[in-house]
Amino acid sequence: MGVFDHAEFDNHESLHHFHDEATGLRTIISVHSTALGPAAGGCRRWTYTNDADALTDALRLSRGMTYKNAVAGLKFGGGKAVILANDRAPKSSELFAAFGRAVDSLGGRYITAEDVGCTVDDMRHVREQTEFVSGLPHAEGVAGGDPSPWTALGCLQGIEAAASVKLGADSLKGLRIAVQGVGHVGASLCHLLHEAGAELLVSDVSRENLQAISAELPVTIVPPKDLLFSDVDILAPCALGNILTSTTIPRIRAKIVAGAANNQLATTEDGALLAKRGILYAPDYVINAGGIISVAGEYYHTSSEEQVRDDVGRIRERLKLIFDEAGDTGRPTNEIADELARSLVAAAR
Repeated sequence: MGVFDHAEFDNHESLHHFHDEATGLRTIISVHSTALGPAAGGCRRWTYTNDADALTDALRLSRGMTYKNAVAGLKFGGGKAVILANDRAPKSSELFAAFGRAVDSLGGRYITAEDVGCTVDDMRHVREQTEFVSGLPHAEGVAGGDPSPWTALGCLQGIEAAASVKLGADSLKGLRIAVQGVGHVGASLCHLLHEAGAELLVSDVSRENLQAISAELPVTIVPPKDLLFSDVDILAPCALGNILTSTTIPRIRAKIVAGAANNQLATTEDGALLAKRGILYAPDYVINAGGIISVAGEYYHTSSEEQVRDDVGRIRERLKLIFDEAGDTGRPTNEIADELARSLVAAAR
């Protein structure tokens, strides 16, 4: 099957495969749209079962970034990079330098930053080869650095908005919240939820991540296979995507799904399944936009930390508008968000 026949191909503008023999780097950079500006999205380093899975991830994630940046009102289009991790290409400064050269060869059509499997330090090595990178160390009070805490902050505010609409709650105190994945974003979110008074259940495939969060906070550790179906008020997916499916949705007991993971829905129709069950879904690319808002402020040198905080705060307002329309029309929240994003991109064209 060719790219143009791929189920996740959505009129993507370009797709780029790069290989560096010296470091073993194999990466795919997917540019979905540059209608609103250069295609921006993080670099994910992950061990994929095969190349086809990496391609699917790149296509889905880059489209999601177009929608995320559009709804957030950023001067960015949508793009994404995936690095295929394997034993022959260990993580190294040389590998990220080679990735930086790949990014630079696109001449600014794609702006990268850190995502799953990458760090601020990795982006420093990328910056040695290209100016088209963000998520770098920054001075105090200036936008920039690790976008994970900003993603977590936006998720907290989105969870609060959902709890207000669905549960009539004016705070998260006493609510049971299951957090799937306690890496950079998930751990930051757990700290914020704990401060807000929530009771936390957590899972992660990494024992190291679980040990770290349990040493810092009073959490209940649940096996990953069981967490989705825990008896909780809110489910916050903060790991990888494709977890909300026709198989898992009937077993979910939470009244709200609101988390930081990208591509949580396996298909668009799964949003309707959630709505049919009375589960309020916060569209992932709306609630998790805090990180890219910080990246935009850093890249364009337009924001202080305080301005980024204000901009992230608008995630709450955007979600409330989507929730209200869903309540008025009976339409799934993901369909409303997708329609909004596509209209913004079409207007820019």
